[in-house]
Amino acid sequence: MKPRHSRLSAILHGGFLLPAILMYSCAESSIDYASYVNPFIGTDFTGNTYPGAQVPHGLVQLSPDNGLPGWDRIAGYFYPDSTIAGFSHTHLSGTGAGDLYDISFMPVVEPVRTAPAPLGLHSRFSHDTEEAWAGYYKVSLDDYGIDVELTATEHCGIQQYTWPGDEGKVILNLAKAMNWDSTKDAKIEVIDSVTVRGYRFSNGWARNQKVWFETRFSEPFVSVDTAEAGGRIATFAFKTVPGEKLLVATAISGTDSEGAHKNLITEAPHNDFGKYLADATGMWNKALGKIEIDTNNADDRAVFYTALYHSLLAPVVFSDVDGRYLGPDGNIHTCEPGHRHYSTFSLWDTYRAAHPLYTIIEPDAAADMAQSLIDFSKQNGRLPVWNMWASETDMMIGYHSAPVIVDAVFKNLPGVDAEAALEECVRTARNDDYRSIGLYRELGFVPCDVDSSWSVSKTLEYAFDDYCIAALARHLGNDSVYAEFMQRAANYKNQFNPVTGFMQPRRSGGDFVENFSPEIYTEDICESNAWQYLWSVQHDVEGLTELLGGKKGLEERLDRFFTEEADTASLPLFSTGMLGQYAHGNEPSHHVAYLYNYTDNPEKGRDYLHRIMTTLYKNTPDGLCGNEDCGQMSAWYVLSALGFYPLNPLSGEYETGCMLYDKAAIHLDNGKTFTIVKSDKPGEIPARISHNDIMEGKTVEL
Repeated sequence: MKPRHSRLSAILHGGFLLPAILMYSCAESSIDYASYVNPFIGTDFTGNTYPGAQVPHGLVQLSPDNGLPGWDRIAGYFYPDSTIAGFSHTHLSGTGAGDLYDISFMPVVEPVRTAPAPLGLHSRFSHDTEEAWAGYYKVSLDDYGIDVELTATEHCGIQQYTWPGDEGKVILNLAKAMNWDSTKDAKIEVIDSVTVRGYRFSNGWARNQKVWFETRFSEPFVSVDTAEAGGRIATFAFKTVPGEKLLVATAISGTDSEGAHKNLITEAPHNDFGKYLADATGMWNKALGKIEIDTNNADDRAVFYTALYHSLLAPVVFSDVDGRYLGPDGNIHTCEPGHRHYSTFSLWDTYRAAHPLYTIIEPDAAADMAQSLIDFSKQNGRLPVWNMWASETDMMIGYHSAPVIVDAVFKNLPGVDAEAALEECVRTARNDDYRSIGLYRELGFVPCDVDSSWSVSKTLEYAFDDYCIAALARHLGNDSVYAEFMQRAANYKNQFNPVTGFMQPRRSGGDFVENFSPEIYTEDICESNAWQYLWSVQHDVEGLTELLGGKKGLEERLDRFFTEEADTASLPLFSTGMLGQYAHGNEPSHHVAYLYNYTDNPEKGRDYLHRIMTTLYKNTPDGLCGNEDCGQMSAWYVLSALGFYPLNPLSGEYETGCMLYDKAAIHLDNGKTFTIVKSDKPGEIPARISHNDIMEGKTVEL
């Protein structure tokens, strides 16, 4: 990195910020938390993150695309690459499937650089010219001498191009598609010499995705050519002088053209890039400043605040500024006044730590997220599993909307309809035609000879969700539903083979499969092996302990789990960040170190937690050991670094672990501050703390 890129250099190397950068700091906060964030963390190795600009939970994720498909480029950007083919407005943070990349712009000057498909039009670039922090990204396009800066509002992407002179061109490409995505229909309509609008409809992971947009240029274009790709690509020409800047403001909407127009005139009415950037920085300073950590180590600070930043990228606000949004039923709905509708829920991942984190630091948003899941279920006929852009992708398993919704009810978050929640949960869990639920209800487990896709994991995930439904039913005084689902919550025991001591695939006749190896990845277990899924009984640790032979048996099995060498060649690509059989790169392992709290030697768990946090999270592009998964990988770190974690997100309690800092404080929306202090008296550390302890602003030693 060149020294002049002071903000990023400070993040990566612990340096000081130059005064020129501080002009973008927000007056609301005396600490520029946004500058601590290194958006390049996770853009290399398996993190699949993007470095571009977004505000907390913003619908717009404006980021560069390298222009090539592939697993490493699921977020559009891969740090080892050296090309940029456009700046598009939608991206997914660390998912295992690639989609979006909607409404892509590329500034150029002649001659343009092209390559055979799939790359096409592009420019080379160097990391030496990149800068990024929360809400801001900058790069120089080497082949054109154009500097590009990005920032965002909630529904708008704000680009600023600095021209080298002569004729500059801006290419809007609605035909470009990567990975699972494919353009089905698109339209570009020129309104006047500074305004263009249209839509891009596509199919991919999000089925029948519809994005409307409206763009305003800060200067008139002198010509426009829409002849290419059947009108799906437009080239706008501008007469420029060296150093002249062009601002491009683009609003998007999942609702309709009117929604995009209202979003643009409401959130992007002017052409002052510095003001947009200051506003985005201010939003991030407010969000990140809710947690203060006491550390003088620049790398530790960058890792923590980048983790908090990554935790707050998704879910995204899907409703427009007027409250309207498109539902999975194809109809337009309107939020209750003062509320928002959210989308992009990676629930198999995020129910574990990300959503519990939201209930602490942004309870109003967490409430709207829970109600969004309920509303989606009403419109779709069942709880969402992994939904985005008004589409159910059916990615992963379980019905993990349940723990998110029920947790919100239990924590008294405002505006969550508990009765409707129970109705939607029960309707989903009795849907016999969906993913072997009927077999699960009949047999008490999912048989592998009838369902060859993740049968063991489905049983365990359903059992946990059934526990959540039972807990909600008891809360609402519905005794019959409580009894039904508490019985179902014990179904995990039916998957346990006492002979092998593992959760094992089982046939419909009741017999367990032969030639079973807990180390081998098979289609019976979701993205893991039997070692890693053994522990997926967060709701009944006591019952699992009994199956494993009591506290001593639990400890002995945990010791083996963290020390037995894994045959990584036989594991799926998701099994990264390995400690023995433990795979921190995928979610089923995330709570396991905290199970040592249920043994006579909890310090073993603290040792492993410290090792995970200090070796598997780094202030480098390859600083994530697995897919970010819409915030779960980072939320695990945020909570664990503070010293506590929701092993069972519904319990109202957090297991204590290994605090990384001497002191930390969480500034709550209720005006109170929860303070955590590192203790030098391990024998006096509580095994767990309550959610009420946090919300009452207590001080605890961990």
